[in-house]
Amino acid sequence: MADWVSQAIKKINADYQRSADTHLIKLDALKLNGIDIYLKDESTHPTGSLKHRLARSLFLYALCNGKINQHTTVVEASSGSTAVSEAYFARMIGVPFIAIMPRSTALKKIALIEQFGGRCHFVDCPTQMHDEAIHVAKQNNGYFMDQFMFAERATDWRGNNNIAESIFHQMEAEPHPLPHTIVMSAGTGGTSATIGRYIRFKGMASKLVVVDPEFSVFYDSYKQRDSSLTANRGSRIEGIGRPKVEASFQGDVIDDMIQVPDAASVATMHWLNDTMGIKAGPSTGTNLWGALAVAQTMLEKGEQGSIVTLMCDSGERYLDTYYNREWIDREIGITCDYEEILNALEVG
Repeated sequence: MADWVSQAIKKINADYQRSADTHLIKLDALKLNGIDIYLKDESTHPTGSLKHRLARSLFLYALCNGKINQHTTVVEASSGSTAVSEAYFARMIGVPFIAIMPRSTALKKIALIEQFGGRCHFVDCPTQMHDEAIHVAKQNNGYFMDQFMFAERATDWRGNNNIAESIFHQMEAEPHPLPHTIVMSAGTGGTSATIGRYIRFKGMASKLVVVDPEFSVFYDSYKQRDSSLTANRGSRIEGIGRPKVEASFQGDVIDDMIQVPDAASVATMHWLNDTMGIKAGPSTGTNLWGALAVAQTMLEKGEQGSIVTLMCDSGERYLDTYYNREWIDREIGITCDYEEILNALEVG
């Protein structure tokens, strides 16, 4: 068994060695008087999203902690992107994978999970995923990866080319090399925990602002300092926002939070595609709205500097949902257009 685990870790590390870092895109079309906004494009990972980093870390964490062997079925609760990436790594090391996910998950993500050899097990509501994952893991004598528990500890926040170290390194040659603010949304909260801890570890003056969609309790929990809050439904922005405060969400390393209307997230995503040709997923719309809100505050204060946010995945995964007008009208009820958003933010 020890030899199998050693070989599995070598395979995952070899995949990492073959992967170049993701691109940092400067949004030059935004003319903001000395404020530069950057988009770190995580869609270029082999599995097409930010969650590739998380899945790699979770597998290494589980392997090194003796939780996975060659006979283990890996189970995860995921709205899609984490499951896609975990299916990729499960196939790489030769173990079965089952994703517990809402029936509303984008069809493209379901197809990708199955393409990588995973199996999809559906629940009616996101609030059911965790308990069902525990049940399915027990049924299959498997291991529940539990991204919402382990995301904040599986990644080395001190460096080792984590996403924070990558951002700060890529910014070194820019006009404002030390970001004024990094804006990030929270699904597990693992990425924001890594970024917040890294900023403090390095003694940097950059701020971390976390954006949160409607029907998620992270924002209210942060403002009220109450981790017991729950909601009776899931977020409408796939991949981010949770109906309960997950263990990986580390509010103490966050400088501020912004609650973003779902309509604004979707409209900003479409605006990015229509004006700059960048087809991103809905959580990127949430992130960019937050970055623009930070830019507005900086303009009002007469400040200059850089803001970095993330493109979490490609919009190609959402052609049947967030890029489908009928679906948007039915599920989101969008009432504002792109020009109204920019006018409201006074940065157009």
